Amino acid sequence: MVRVKNGLTRHARHKKFIKQAKWFRLGRGKLYKQVRLALIKQGQNAYVGRKLKKRDFRRLWIERLSAALRQRGMKYSEFVNKASEKDILLNRKVLSNIAVVFPQVFDKIVEEVRK
Repeated sequence: MVRVKNGLTRHARHKKFIKQAKWFRLGRGKLYKQVRLALIKQGQNAYVGRKLKKRDFRRLWIERLSAALRQRGMKYSEFVNKASEKDILLNRKVLSNIAVVFPQVFDKIVEEVRK
């Protein structure tokens, strides 16, 4: 049987992984075994972070809406309930953006919900 040496291939593979971990600190950016584990962990955290991002933005939109509604003398829960009864189908993202960028339009929406 012929002896197979894979030094070049292995070195290239390790180099590719180490390049991905360029800014990691200490051994996690230099030593192949630690780099590999660090990259796996990084991928897991990135996956979880993409899910948490959606939760965080929804919370931000609700906080903005709540603050804007409090200035106009209404509670967030009342607004959402009455808006759904009146078939106003704007989501929280759009409503919070309107409240921040176009306050006059948001005033008209609140008045429409109050009727």
